[in-house]
Amino acid sequence: MGERAVVPLLCIAAGVAIAVATWLLLIREIEPAGFASLAAGAALVAGGVLLRPDDRLGRVALSFGDRLFDGCVLGALAWVSRTEDPWLAAGALFALAAGFLASYIRARGGSLGYGIEEGVITPALRYGLISAGLIGGWRWTPWAVAVLMLLASAVRASQVVKEERL
Repeated sequence: MGERAVVPLLCIAAGVAIAVATWLLLIREIEPAGFASLAAGAALVAGGVLLRPDDRLGRVALSFGDRLFDGCVLGALAWVSRTEDPWLAAGALFALAAGFLASYIRARGGSLGYGIEEGVITPALRYGLISAGLIGGWRWTPWAVAVLMLLASAVRASQVVKEERL
């Protein structure tokens, strides 16, 4: 196995863990779903740490895994909590939308030639908060993730504005 195959393999492992977490959420096994989402997040963060600057396939795989995590885990959380806990469901949907907004700003800014900084801190916080919330039963964590992603969106948009002024 080549060195370039490590990040895509970590993304595949994350995809399997995401599928398990989603299934566990759908059958209302919340705490085990939290541990599965934690494993998925750890694999994605490890992929981000090991990503080489010239590894375009790895970058695409990580981006796919990141959106898959949010779409599946937060989507399933919103679905299963929609009747018993609308506050939690709304937080999961808001976090999902805020995450997609932050991702869109990064991708669009990058495609237009702006230097949008990427790192592993924001995704690691997001994966950790979501997983800890599932494990600990904390209803506030999707809202914290939503705020975090809105802040990330604002920072990324400000990077575009700063570069445009130069």
